[in-house]
Amino acid sequence: MSQTPSPARTAAIDLLDQVLEHGRPLSEGKILDTLAPADRAAAHRLAVETLRNLEKADRALKAHLRKKPVLRVMNILRLGAYELAQGGAAHGVVSDCVSIAAKRKTTQSSKGLINAVLRKLVDEAPAVWAKSRFPRMPLWLREPLVEAWGAQAVANMERVQYEGAPLDVTSKGDPAELAERLGGELMPGGSVRLREVGQVSALPGFETGDWWVQDMAAALPVKLLGDVTGLKVLDMCAAPGGKTLQLAAAGAQVTALDLSAGRLKRVEENLARTGLTAKLVAGDAMEHEGQYDAILLDAPCSATGTIRRHPDLPHAHEGERIFELIGLQEAMLDHALRLLKPGGKLVYATCSLIPDEGECHIDEVLSRHSDVSVGALDMPWIEESWRSDEGGLRLRPDYLAAKGGMDGFYMALLHRAA
Repeated sequence: MSQTPSPARTAAIDLLDQVLEHGRPLSEGKILDTLAPADRAAAHRLAVETLRNLEKADRALKAHLRKKPVLRVMNILRLGAYELAQGGAAHGVVSDCVSIAAKRKTTQSSKGLINAVLRKLVDEAPAVWAKSRFPRMPLWLREPLVEAWGAQAVANMERVQYEGAPLDVTSKGDPAELAERLGGELMPGGSVRLREVGQVSALPGFETGDWWVQDMAAALPVKLLGDVTGLKVLDMCAAPGGKTLQLAAAGAQVTALDLSAGRLKRVEENLARTGLTAKLVAGDAMEHEGQYDAILLDAPCSATGTIRRHPDLPHAHEGERIFELIGLQEAMLDHALRLLKPGGKLVYATCSLIPDEGECHIDEVLSRHSDVSVGALDMPWIEESWRSDEGGLRLRPDYLAAKGGMDGFYMALLHRAA
């Protein structure tokens, strides 16, 4: 009779199945809901790191498999290979992986295979890991990125993506003071970067709402709007709410609009924690009406710039929705300009590395709207290499690589004539 496997390892395998078999991101579903907090965190970490190391795991396993087993068995082996490569306790890892297979009729017959392969990897896996290349992005994404940015730039991005991401936070008050208090590094634009974190909610200032988690690249679009004190500002796709908090902290009268009422609950919770205020509206951005002094449109996109934090994304889909997203972005940008008062300013942004979701839209929107121009970006924190030809900013994961990189982002400031 097999032992009861670790709840964290079992849930991690279920998460891998969710992504690799069903094409659903880790953020969806309820697999982790019933776990204790420590197990929930461990399961998520194991799934994330196994996905980040998928290519290395498959390389280590290939020498011991005559043919690929069914996907769940392969995922059990992948998680086991990752843990063994990181020095995980061999007996616990192998025993749990065998026990997880024993729990389902469809995988019971693979217990012997899993046991034999993983025992061979106890000594081999660390060496295979050490000599394997940095995992590459899937071809559906890698090929267009190489075309856009060149092979070396993409290889540099992959290196940063493999190394993962430090924790960036945005201060409600003085970022330099927060950096000193938390022992963090002040980044361009004012984000505070933390290395050794532990439990985020236990850090000084979390409970009192002094800061919130937000990648430094994601914090920069709001900066392009400049002084928003007293302005009526629309955050057009607001959830999870970091930009809403920035705007509210800067003194704007913010309307936070999002299609999902559920996702707006998280925005509401963060507003309450930080003591900031905004008007929350659940609804379709394309049906929203009103007139605003400034608008922030962080449009729905492929999210290909966030792989260093979310290695599940390139495995959860194969780019099949990108053309649909490009059309939606174009329509949303046109609608946002209709909501913008004459003389107003709009920031268009996407967390995508694909130019069709960023730079290309700006040239096209200028051809459609004769009263729209690209605004100058004179912020002192902008590095020249970030500037794109049409006047926006192109941020990539490999920028500031020595400091931990950043999410891939595109952003541009647009002015509507008075």
